[in-house]
Amino acid sequence: MNQTINEFMSKVASRNTHEPEFLQAVYEVAESIIPFTEENLKYKVNKVLERIVEPERVVIFRVPWLNDKGEVEVNRGFRVQMNSAIGPYKGGLRFHPSVTLSVLKFLAFEQVFKNSLTGLPMGGGKGGADFDPKGKSDAEVMKFCQSFMTELYRHVGADVDVPAGDIGVGAREIGYLFGQYKRIKGEFTGVLTGKGFEWGGSLIRQEATGYGVVYFVEEMLNVKNDSLKGKTVVISGSGNVAQFTVEKCIQVGAKVLTMSDSEGFVYDPAGIDAEKLKFIMELKNVRRGRIKEYADAFNCQFFPNEKPWGIKCDIAFPNATQNELDESDAELLVSNGCICVAEGANMPTTPQAIHVFERAKILYAPGKAANAGGVAVSGLEMSQNSQRYSWDREEIDGKLKVIISQIHKTCMKYGEEADGYINYGKGANIAGFVKVADAMIAQGIV
Repeated sequence: MNQTINEFMSKVASRNTHEPEFLQAVYEVAESIIPFTEENLKYKVNKVLERIVEPERVVIFRVPWLNDKGEVEVNRGFRVQMNSAIGPYKGGLRFHPSVTLSVLKFLAFEQVFKNSLTGLPMGGGKGGADFDPKGKSDAEVMKFCQSFMTELYRHVGADVDVPAGDIGVGAREIGYLFGQYKRIKGEFTGVLTGKGFEWGGSLIRQEATGYGVVYFVEEMLNVKNDSLKGKTVVISGSGNVAQFTVEKCIQVGAKVLTMSDSEGFVYDPAGIDAEKLKFIMELKNVRRGRIKEYADAFNCQFFPNEKPWGIKCDIAFPNATQNELDESDAELLVSNGCICVAEGANMPTTPQAIHVFERAKILYAPGKAANAGGVAVSGLEMSQNSQRYSWDREEIDGKLKVIISQIHKTCMKYGEEADGYINYGKGANIAGFVKVADAMIAQGIV
């Protein structure tokens, strides 16, 4: 079986040289899917996995704009339209200097499986630019977004491709992007999700990814007659996903010990409570400051240029970025008694680290399942836009919980192993694959 996987990966690598993130994402899926297709030959005969790893379309374009000094700046924009077998392409836009084609292809590939798991009719895509909103004025961000959408508008639409936000693309950026799309097309349509509630957005969209990852952990713990109440939690990141993971953890009675940013992490043994979280939200969302200021404000430790995985905990949420948790980090978490790791970020755990968790038989929730709450509520926003109607907060939160519960059940169905261990990574991959693969077979060789 390893030989079959290696032969497949060799072919993929020959077509995607210098794309390490994408190859890593494909390998993580292939480990689960190839053994499954060997037992279910219709997928092998139709070469479905070989087709899924090829994007249906990739658009690369220049984004010129004027900075506040009147100087011309040029960035590179992307949209990877990966798979539309079960619905319009759906996935975020990321504005960050680290954005490359490899990063966006990995994210788009993951998005295909994640969107499939939600049960909603959404294909997978991802896009963005190597533009950094940090340190830019509102006027500069607006000019960039308008230039970006002036090209992207040709490739998106409510029934074609519906982007959302991601790292570097929050409410401000979505507003500017939507305004330019509306200006060019002359229509008010649900072409973007993550919009302001007053102009077509959905309640709890902002909270959805963070809330959803906590709901998924609760489902996992419930199987073992356990709960998050009283558990100690370490969280990486301090952006949107991390903030609302903290909020929901506090609400369910867990004690959050850490948050981080690119400069290091803070460790607060007293726990981050609602008031302290309010400080972090103002720090990060309004003042756009650094997490070190939390340590200064609340007299706790700041660890520069370090990650929080050495802090003893029950639950770990890697919520920052890809490959932030490696094999040595995983071994440290396991040796310190961690019982569960749930990914709020996309592919934050290396394959070697995942194997550590699986060998230790601790609960591990992959991002494509655990952080699907964000895109699930994006899908609900699309439905509300189609109906020209808005549901209330309780109704959307209830729908989110149902979707997360269904994802968990599906992962269990395909992930249960002979010894009773639930391999959620394998379960998520196979469950996400089957729905897309069946649709692809039904639609012919296209």
